[in-house]
Amino acid sequence: MIEVRSLTKTFGGKPVLRGLDFSAQEGEFVALLGPNGAGKTTFLRILASLTRPTLGRVSVGGCVLPAQAAGVRRRLGVLSHQPLLYGDLTAEENLRFFARLYGVPNPEARIGEVLRLVGLSARRRDLVRKFSRGMQQRLAVARAILHDPQVLLFDEPHTGLDQDASAMLDGVLAESRARGCTVVMTSHDLSRALSLAERIDILSSGKIAGSVKHGDLGPEDFVRYYGRVIGQ
Repeated sequence: MIEVRSLTKTFGGKPVLRGLDFSAQEGEFVALLGPNGAGKTTFLRILASLTRPTLGRVSVGGCVLPAQAAGVRRRLGVLSHQPLLYGDLTAEENLRFFARLYGVPNPEARIGEVLRLVGLSARRRDLVRKFSRGMQQRLAVARAILHDPQVLLFDEPHTGLDQDASAMLDGVLAESRARGCTVVMTSHDLSRALSLAERIDILSSGKIAGSVKHGDLGPEDFVRYYGRVIGQ
């Protein structure tokens, strides 16, 4: 589903990604870990066709980036550090807008379904600018999964969520994986990554420096392995 070969990205002549190789199969859940500045967000932005690669080959769902970006975007659900919501619209109005954008069939039923899934049914007619940061994140999750995408790209999705909302998000991710959706999630939460993902890739100095499959290492062993990989 995702194939990346020799990916390089520079900003102002400074390399952020350095010949990165990565792949994810259909239905695979990959957690991407690494220290701040390792290039995790840049990598996800390239996969989401929001940033152009400097060198290398990137394909998502058989579409090559950046040439076939429109085809890629139809397959994606993206959750970034910004919720990408309209504050002067209600929760359901936001979702109705995105449903039209993606051509979601039977949109009202689907909007009701995702609002229930993220626990916002009772707030569906409230303006988003009145929502807390955690509630906006819940609605952003609903936006990302609204069109039943083939690929989810989630950048630190648990940031700003309380315990209940984090559990909700874990359930959404597990359900998406069960439907065969490919998930790539960046995280600083080692234990959550171990519990959710089939594979954990460690990004360091612009490359995948280590990779662990689910169940290969226990939490304590993984922490030690992670420290060795990133040089701590």
